[in-house]
Amino acid sequence: MIRRLAALTFAVLVLVAPFAAADTPKVIADGHIDMGPRFVDGKWTVQIRDDTVSPTVWRDLSDVVVQVPDAAKTQIPSDAVYGFLGVAGSPVWLLPQVQRPGVVWPGWNTQDPEVVAKVGREVAWRLGGVRGPGTFVLFLSGNFGAPQVIFDSSKPYPQETGIEANTHVHGNWAFSAPGTYLLDIEMTGTAIDGKALADRRTLRVHVGDDRPEQAFDVSTSAPASPPTPVAVSGEAQPFPWAWVGGGAVVVLGVVVVVVALRRRTRG
Repeated sequence: MIRRLAALTFAVLVLVAPFAAADTPKVIADGHIDMGPRFVDGKWTVQIRDDTVSPTVWRDLSDVVVQVPDAAKTQIPSDAVYGFLGVAGSPVWLLPQVQRPGVVWPGWNTQDPEVVAKVGREVAWRLGGVRGPGTFVLFLSGNFGAPQVIFDSSKPYPQETGIEANTHVHGNWAFSAPGTYLLDIEMTGTAIDGKALADRRTLRVHVGDDRPEQAFDVSTSAPASPPTPVAVSGEAQPFPWAWVGGGAVVVLGVVVVVVALRRRTRG
């Protein structure tokens, strides 16, 4: 009996460990992460799934700073389809849609088993505002057609997009200047039983190599002050804009189809 109980306990730990929770603050600058809703102690909660460690852990957004290193710095290309990023030749720090070694690969998903089981067809992702030293744009690029802008901090808020349930998506995260950004994030849904689900959090992003941990000290309840300008050594490195494209992605051995998201802007 004791042996059977021990074996059962071990089996449960093996199943739970890959999705354990973590409460240690961490700067994430490389590897795969996802943001998405899950049920924590029965409560709908937006968290970060951190695949940069083994076993995988879920982290509260307040415990994470996503770093965009200077290795991600490039220039806006002359192609007119990228005009929404700014003036051609201007610097931009870009985390591309397709995984690139040496920079973090952030995505978003609605694949938590309990979310899939309890939520209806769609989760709404709302951007309530962005505070920081520059502009933030999140966009998708496919194999055909012009890039599809999901969020653009130069436009009115709130901005909203829909995410189909049980999907996993990656996009291009672009920032126009170094420093700390605070992204006001809310994800909502409707449970199968009709219950409204909502959680609002702040995602901290630090652009540049200079002391990313300082982003933890930026208050989420007051406007973020522009940081002291930081000199970035060297010129922007040539960036393989092919990394920006891509349709389907493979993560952890599962083929994940990038679905189209609709962008709704409320005046």
